[in-house]
Amino acid sequence: MKKYLMPAASLAAMAAAMPAAIIGAPRMDAAGSVEQLLGEVRNEVTRLSNEIKPIADKALNQATKTGDMTAEVKAAADKALNQLVELSKAQSKLEGTLEAIEARTAEVEQGLAAGHGGPTPAQSLGQEIAGMDELKSWVQNGLSGNLTVRPQAAITTASADGLIAPTRDGVVNMARRRLTIRALLNVATTESDRIVFARQITRTDGVAPVAEGAAAPVSDFAWEEAEATVKKIATVTHASDEALADAGQLAGMIDGELRYLVDLEEEAQILTGDGLGQNLSGLVTNATAFSAAAGLPNDTRIDRIRLALLQVSLADYIANGIALHPTDWAAIELLKDTTNRYVFGDPGQATAPRLWGLDVVATPSLSANEWLVGDFSLAATLYDRQQTEVLISSEHSDNFVKGMKTIKAVKRLALADKRPAAMVTGDFTFV
Repeated sequence: MKKYLMPAASLAAMAAAMPAAIIGAPRMDAAGSVEQLLGEVRNEVTRLSNEIKPIADKALNQATKTGDMTAEVKAAADKALNQLVELSKAQSKLEGTLEAIEARTAEVEQGLAAGHGGPTPAQSLGQEIAGMDELKSWVQNGLSGNLTVRPQAAITTASADGLIAPTRDGVVNMARRRLTIRALLNVATTESDRIVFARQITRTDGVAPVAEGAAAPVSDFAWEEAEATVKKIATVTHASDEALADAGQLAGMIDGELRYLVDLEEEAQILTGDGLGQNLSGLVTNATAFSAAAGLPNDTRIDRIRLALLQVSLADYIANGIALHPTDWAAIELLKDTTNRYVFGDPGQATAPRLWGLDVVATPSLSANEWLVGDFSLAATLYDRQQTEVLISSEHSDNFVKGMKTIKAVKRLALADKRPAAMVTGDFTFV
């Protein structure tokens, strides 16, 4: 046998001996499921195996009998060799693709199984209402009459996972204010529309050392009855019958807008409600007016806040927070010393807003130039009588004619200002 014919003949023998599962050029454009791809592979393997193996057998037989091969047989064997190399590469590539598809399929199936078998994720208010059987039945019955739903899910403005889930419908809402004042207060629940409590107004300290046989001095105490009545915060909007039939849109409307507006008004009432009519009597309304201690600096915003904290301390309370407008907080942060350096350090460093060791709440719910400091947790108690309830009604104006429904969100609460001296309020006006 001639040496230059050995590689072609040997590889032809190898090709003839190889199983059909290895000789095949699968089409890489096969579409569909994993089962369809495997079917395509089997068909290609069978077809190409039938074409290549006879050529390999012929080359092997000729080389065995004569020790040589014709140019035609050699060319065919070389062609088979080239096909074998290319097919092996394609085979490896397809096997990798199939493994990836199968792995991804298994991953998706596991995810779906976990979704159905795992714990139920927390629902937001809108999601809970949108999925209620009462709403579905009302829609199926033609949206007639009124519908009141009282969700059981906890309502919160926290950003924890699963509470207010983002919708991916391409809607871009307006900016929302971060609401923080409620979290500073002591919050309780009530089943009544009227909160009554006794507030101490007098403490005369008559305690003193007493000589043997002498009368003890008298200490006097007095309390007054105080009350806080439950107030209602509400708003309405209108939606078409088609929108109500779309559970996702209804959930977005309630979660994204109605509840936010109710909570926004709640924060404003907690801070600055004047107590007249249906308004809450807010923290600023009941707080003690600022009175600067004599002989101490009172020339800057920082000075004034420190003097207010002193006033709280002299009333035997311990302040735990400072609330002011974002503009005033920016003015404080921009203060510089005589060397033109910022008093609050490097502006490039992210730091939590703090002043005199206390957390600062910068909120537009207070007016510019206005501030409030004190012990928020002791000064007042917020009572939740009814968390946000949603009423959907067709019996309003010309709703029936226009195919519209009215959606009303309602919250009921009371604010009991128990210790006015624990809070001090004032402004940044300097004479």
